Parts: sequence; C-alpha cells; structure tokens
Amino acid sequence: MTIEKGRAFLMEVGDGADPESFSAIGGMRSTSLKISNEVVDVTHKGSSGWRELLSGAGIRHISLGGSGIFTNSASEQLMQEKALAGTVDNYRIIFESGDSFTGGFQVIGLDYAGDYNGERTYNIALESSGPVNFAVAG
Repeated sequence: MTIEKGRAFLMEVGDGADPESFSAIGGMRSTSLKISNEVVDVTHKGSSGWRELLSGAGIRHISLGGSGIFTNSASEQLMQEKALAGTVDNYRIIFESGDSFTGGFQVIGLDYAGDYNGERTYNIALESSGPVNFAVAG
C-alpha cells in the first residue's frame, strides 16, 4: 500500500450535464470522508450477555466535509448555488490513487468566515442520499 498525499484527496462537484463532468472545488485545504453504518441490535436472552447485530441491516451513509480559502472559482459558485437550492446533486471524492466515491449528496452546511486581517474561508458539510459507488482506479 502506497502512502498518499492529502493534497491529492479532492472533492469534486458535478455540473448536472449528461454526461456529467466533475471539477475540483477551488481553494480547498482539507477534505474528509466518513462512512457510517447504523447497527440493528438483535440481542436476546439466549445471547449469553453478548450483543448481537443483524448483518446488512440499518442505514448506511457517507458524510463529506471540507474547508478552504474562498477563491471565487466557478466550482465554489456552483457549490454555493447547490447549497442554496437544497438539492441532492452528484459529488465525487477522488484519492491520489484514482480510486473514488461518487453519488448524490446534499449540502447540509456551508459556512463562510473572515478576519479583518486574514482571508475569507469556507467550511462545507454534505450527506449522502441513495447509494454511493466506489470505483477502483483503472
């Protein structure tokens, strides 16, 4: 397994066209991905005091996050439009290896900040809707 650079861990926003093209969200400094699986507890008296979980049950979802310096790029403007619309749109997370997660996500938070002597920054949070596909590079 090869160590990968964090700067090559990119969040991309889809343009909604057919075929869809993706562009990296400008100014991003950090990117995060979290895979979550809700558990369904099926423990009963015959479980000998050990918790038992129902395999394959529960809700699965992926959370994406990122933060960066606002550069007023076209991808940042598109991200803001999608946040204001509250729609589910396609996003892709791509790793340096070329492996990627692609699926429908809704922006659940977009924050802007700026100090009087610093740059304007943003933080974005997204939650998946429906299946998210994982693709291994090439």
